[in-house]
Amino acid sequence: MKRLQQAIPALIPLVVVTAAAEFAVRQGLVRAYLVPAPSSVLQAMIESRQELLSALLTTSLSALLGFLLSTVAGTTIAVFLASSRAIQRAFYPYAVFFQTVPIIAIAPLLVIWFGYGTRTVVASAFVVSIFPVIANTLSGILSTDPALRDLFRLYGASTPVTLFKLRFPAALPQILTGLRVASGLAVIGAIVGEFIGGQGLGSVVDIARTQQRVDKVFAAVLLASVLGLTLFGLINLISYLTLRRWHASEQ
Repeated sequence: MKRLQQAIPALIPLVVVTAAAEFAVRQGLVRAYLVPAPSSVLQAMIESRQELLSALLTTSLSALLGFLLSTVAGTTIAVFLASSRAIQRAFYPYAVFFQTVPIIAIAPLLVIWFGYGTRTVVASAFVVSIFPVIANTLSGILSTDPALRDLFRLYGASTPVTLFKLRFPAALPQILTGLRVASGLAVIGAIVGEFIGGQGLGSVVDIARTQQRVDKVFAAVLLASVLGLTLFGLINLISYLTLRRWHASEQ
């Protein structure tokens, strides 16, 4: 019951906007070939449910693999950068530069390097989602309370012990924040990769666009959004389970 009460404020704008869109299209205030009626989108989802479900599963797998790779690689790189100020000054600017390169510009290169198919899509999701993991993990590790670091040093704790028993747990809230951002970006990267490399919801959107099936485009985009929200909710659940006993953000 409590969960339902918390969801009501978010559902009210959704219902209002959906009803307004349906009314506007049916009354001719908005052209259906520009913005389809929500009922048309629902009908397209029902009619093409097998194709859309198959595409959703393909995109989900690619986005999840790219997200997991970015989590592991981003965390490892952040730990490496945090090990020394000299290393951080030498390599962190390249991580920032890497983030500023538009994925749509390098997607054709990914096809050349990895070929058409899942590997290109996973690589695209990985490239887009890795920087938030690096930035937030690095920020969290470097923000460890100096007094606690001095205490560990006083007791002769080694660098690995300090990292895994102090700095990494202290950085966990910021790491999870980075993962929330990365989860949504992984889905975006997967869709962009599918525009170039084929397969999945991105391919459905591209084909439906050429067929002037705007309702089908909206259906695929809606499913992609649901996928992003699902990954975001999964990270929120992990955050709640790991932080609820000791961090104010989940209490």
